[in-house]
Amino acid sequence: MLIYLIRHGQTDWNAEGRLQGQKDIGLNENGRRQATENGVRLAEELGDSAAAFDYVASPLGRTRETMERVRAAMGLDPLAYRTDPRLVELSFGDWEGSTIPELQRVMPERVEARARHKWDFIPPGEQAESYEILSWRVGAWLKSVDQPTVCVSHGGIVRSVFRIVGGWSGNKACDMNVPQDRVLKIDRDGGLIGWL
Repeated sequence: MLIYLIRHGQTDWNAEGRLQGQKDIGLNENGRRQATENGVRLAEELGDSAAAFDYVASPLGRTRETMERVRAAMGLDPLAYRTDPRLVELSFGDWEGSTIPELQRVMPERVEARARHKWDFIPPGEQAESYEILSWRVGAWLKSVDQPTVCVSHGGIVRSVFRIVGGWSGNKACDMNVPQDRVLKIDRDGGLIGWL
């Protein structure tokens, strides 16, 4: 079962190193360019089979705009896709909007605890999640995929896929760089294939 997984294009918060989580931050100009280029890349990869894929995105604005730019670059109706709430980014709780250096100055012990056990760490805040909790949502979504799919989501979702499909350790998965200008090709049942 082939899945092409795309992280949304860059936002200003990404460029500043701010924990974005579930805040609805829009793409910047670089992010719009990345989204369009990923659409061109996918069009070359999928060719005439592109229209037969299912297209799904996280409901946040940055992922929806990325999907619409990807589909437009592929020559497909930009709005003919669906959203799935299971694909929304990890919640960083009270830390959303902050950078790690900013948090280090006010709560160094919590930042150090996160660095030691990043996969299982839950930031402060009522809605905050660990990567482990996020992976439960992602695992349920992966099990529901029943046709070849193009998905636009977030860095945390991709890291969960590294863990679930790739079989990586939690700490290795959440420390991996997830580029915004590439497309990850996976076989849900056979493992990670690689970056386009």
